[in-house]
Amino acid sequence: MKYKNTKFKTFNPKSLSIIRKVLNAKLKKIGKYYRFELINKVDKRKLALEIYPQIKIGNKKGNLVTVYALNSLLQLHFCNGFIVSEELNEVTFIGEFNGKLSGLIVEREAGCSIFANVDKYILSSDFTKLSPEVMISGIALSLAESLVTTRK
Repeated sequence: MKYKNTKFKTFNPKSLSIIRKVLNAKLKKIGKYYRFELINKVDKRKLALEIYPQIKIGNKKGNLVTVYALNSLLQLHFCNGFIVSEELNEVTFIGEFNGKLSGLIVEREAGCSIFANVDKYILSSDFTKLSPEVMISGIALSLAESLVTTRK
């Protein structure tokens, strides 16, 4: 199966429109941030995805991605890129710092996952040689390999 994945480095009207389409979500601009609302009536799940482009985070500026779900709140500080996958109906937001990668994945069906502090080299590793617990993060974030530079 061939996947059509699109990578982005910035949040702009075009990329936000593509996120809206892939997630099949309503988009609202609220002040200086954007909010997507996802509802899965079959599984009775809801979540809100908020994107704060280039806001002050401590003493620096960066992108903040927040997910509000029924029993959780997830945040990815300094998001520096994202991949949309039309075939998987999901968006993977990536943050990278000191050789570590964090990814926040939001699914059209109002599901989400977060993987934090993953060594970048795992993305290009032989998954069959990793333990199942580690393999999961490598596979989940492998779409983002083109956004980061991996070194062993």
